[in-house]
Amino acid sequence: MITTEFRPQAGPQEDFLCSSADIVIYGGAAGGGKTYGLLFEGLRNVRVPGFSSVIFRRESTQVRNPGGLWDTSMIMYPYAGGIPSNSALEWKFKPDSIVKFAHMEHEKNRFSWQGSQICMIGFDELTHFTWSQFVYMLSRNRSTCGIKPYIRATTNPDPDSWVRKFIDWWIDAETGYAIPERSGVVRWFVVVNDETYWASRRGALIEQFPDSIPKSVTFINSTVYDNKILLDKDPGYIANLKAMPKYEREQLLMGNWNIRPEAGMFFQRTYFEMVKAIPRGTQAIRYWDRAATKETGSNDPDWTVGLKLEKDQNGVFYISDIVRLRESPLGVLNAIKNTAIQDGFSVKIGIEQDPGQAGVSEADYLVRQLSGFPVYTNKVSKDKVTRALPVSSQCEANNVKMLTARWNEDFFREAENFPEGAHDDQIDALSGAFNMIAEQKYNISDMTRW
Repeated sequence: MITTEFRPQAGPQEDFLCSSADIVIYGGAAGGGKTYGLLFEGLRNVRVPGFSSVIFRRESTQVRNPGGLWDTSMIMYPYAGGIPSNSALEWKFKPDSIVKFAHMEHEKNRFSWQGSQICMIGFDELTHFTWSQFVYMLSRNRSTCGIKPYIRATTNPDPDSWVRKFIDWWIDAETGYAIPERSGVVRWFVVVNDETYWASRRGALIEQFPDSIPKSVTFINSTVYDNKILLDKDPGYIANLKAMPKYEREQLLMGNWNIRPEAGMFFQRTYFEMVKAIPRGTQAIRYWDRAATKETGSNDPDWTVGLKLEKDQNGVFYISDIVRLRESPLGVLNAIKNTAIQDGFSVKIGIEQDPGQAGVSEADYLVRQLSGFPVYTNKVSKDKVTRALPVSSQCEANNVKMLTARWNEDFFREAENFPEGAHDDQIDALSGAFNMIAEQKYNISDMTRW
C-alpha cells in the first residue's frame, strides 16, 4: 500500500505554522516554501465543525496559475479527504468545514465580503494587496466554530509597499535584510484614527488606548536556502535566481526589502562584447518605440527609436542597428517605411501599441501602411523596468553583443542611466525586440517559427 505524507519542513515553515500570533507574515524571498506553508495552514482546522477559511490572491488568474494555490492544493488536499469544486475554487471537508480560494483584484472587491465571518484569512503575496483591503478584511476575521480567528500571509519584498513599513521592526534599516534574531518575535499593534501604533506588550497599548483591541503580529523570514525539498528536486533553481539581474536577485534570492531600481543596475557597457560583423543565418526584428514630436528650440522630447536585434543559431543576440529621430507623425511614418525597405522582407517589424483605443487604432494604421511586410504589434501592459528585466539578465550574462557603429555611445549613455535617465527610448525598443523574440511569435506568411 502506497501512502503519502505531507508535513511542514523544519525551520521557518514550521515556525510559521506554530506561531500563535493573530497575524503572521511569512517569506521575504522566492522559493522559501510559502505556498505550501499557506496551504498547510488551510488544513489545520478542517476537522473542526463549521471552520471556514479563505485564501486570497490579488488576481483570479493567479489562483489558477501552474504551481499556484489551486494547482498545489490538488496535490495536497485529497489526502486530507477534501472534495474539490473547480468552478467555485473551494474544498469541502467532513463534517462541514471549507477552504476557499478567491481574488480581490479591485479595491471595491473587499465589500463583496461584507457580513462574512471567516475564521482563517490567508493572503498570498501580501504586497499585492492594498492597506485598505487588508484592514477591511480584519473586520471579517471572526469565528463561531470555537477557533480563535487569525490571519496568515506570505510575501516577497517590495520596498514601496505598505507591508515594508508594517514589518519595519523586523527589517534592518541599512541593509534591507531581515534581522535573524527578530524573526518570529511577536509584537502588538492597534489602528487609531488611521494611525498605527506598536508596542512589545499588549498591555502597553491597552493602557494608552483603553477602547482598542490590540492584535499580535510577527514576521518570519525565509529564503530558498530554507526549502530543502525544493533544492533536492530542482538543484538548478538557485542558479536561475542568481542569473537574474541584480535588482531581482537582491529581492528574490537575498530578500532585500530596500532595493530599488537605480542607474547602473540593469545595463553596463562592459556587459556588451563589441563585434565588427554579424554572423550569417540570424533571425532579426526591428522594433519601433515611437514618439511624434519634433525638436524645437530648447525642448528635449522623446526619441522615436527603431532597434534591430538579431539572434543566431546558438541563442546569442546582436544589436545590429539603431535608428533614432525626432520628427512629426508623418516623418516617423516615412522613416519606418524607408527603414523597412532597407532592411528587407526577412527582418520582422515590431510596433509598440500603447494602451487604450487610440493606441489600437494608431497601431492598426501603421500595420496597414506596412502592408506586405512581416509586421506585428506588441501591446504594452507592464512597466518599463519589468519589461527590461529579461534582456538585462541576458546582457549581464554577456549573451548580447553589439555591432561597432557610430550610435554605440548614445546607446551606452542611455543604458547605463536606466531607469533614472532623461530618456529610455532605446531601452524600451531593446526590451520590446527581445521580448517579442522570446515569445516566439509566428510569421503569418509562411507559419514558421523564428
